[in-house]
Amino acid sequence: MARKYIVYIDMDDVICDYSNAYKMSIKLNPTLKFPQSKMNFFVNLKPVKGSIKAINFLLDQNILDTYILTSPSVRNPHCYTEKRIWVEDYFNLELARKLIISSNKGLLKGDFLIDDHNAGRGQENFEGQLIHFGTKKFRNWEAVIDFLMEKINTLRNPGL
Repeated sequence: MARKYIVYIDMDDVICDYSNAYKMSIKLNPTLKFPQSKMNFFVNLKPVKGSIKAINFLLDQNILDTYILTSPSVRNPHCYTEKRIWVEDYFNLELARKLIISSNKGLLKGDFLIDDHNAGRGQENFEGQLIHFGTKKFRNWEAVIDFLMEKINTLRNPGL
């Protein structure tokens, strides 16, 4: 059996549209300093365009072991539960079992980390390859999937 490649995927602004929800909350209530601290903030986030289809595609790949790796909002103790509910609502209980909430992503071992930040939550210490989502190279989910599948094909078939 071929080795499985471990892929971690961040939630906020990679799977879920955190930034637009944050901006809208501030617009609706300008005195609110930390919208993410309010109950139901995380559970009500909308998916990033293409994220649901892309993650389902990754989950269907037998060569991948796919996890969600997200940082908590320490200002909102409900975020742990809300993120878990969100994953089950948009995917299933099986992926909810593969939800990891950690303030230091560099502690985990794996091959790929898809994240919108390249530092600040341990991304800079991740030993695998960081796929910096939302940048020129990885502008959207289509670019990420193309790169990831090409990279894995190269790793599995060196010299081709």
